[in-house]
Amino acid sequence: MEGKRPEQSRVTLTQLMGPVNANPLGNIHGGIIMKLCDEAAGMAATKHARRPSVTVVVDSMAFHSPVHVGDLLTVTAEVTWVGRTSMETRVVVNAENVLSGEITHTNTAYFVYVALDEQGKPTPVPAIICDSEEERERYKRAQARQNYRLEQRRQGIL
Repeated sequence: MEGKRPEQSRVTLTQLMGPVNANPLGNIHGGIIMKLCDEAAGMAATKHARRPSVTVVVDSMAFHSPVHVGDLLTVTAEVTWVGRTSMETRVVVNAENVLSGEITHTNTAYFVYVALDEQGKPTPVPAIICDSEEERERYKRAQARQNYRLEQRRQGIL
């Protein structure tokens, strides 16, 4: 199975945030943003594996700033690490005020997916090829997160 570069899995979703997505303060519900992140990350994992891929873990999602009604939300995801059947995706979320042009980084999140075969069982995925130093650093940090998750699972915490 031939390896793939992170950019080969990259997915970008862009959506206008309207009143139906907001809470009474005019901020977009975190769950709406989480759903878009899961969709983008899931598609990135599926593109990498060329197999159906399902969410196993949402590693972390911290909201640094609110997203407001009228903002154009951009969610970009790509695979940063792979195991035998699992993949970690990094998701970056930005909100753009289309009137002022100001772009705000609202959060970065990490999701883990497992690729499935025709019987719905985990199946091997292609390796990831890291060409740049930045990609290699992301891979190392992702491997450290995966080691932590596995240790948490061994201890019965996850």
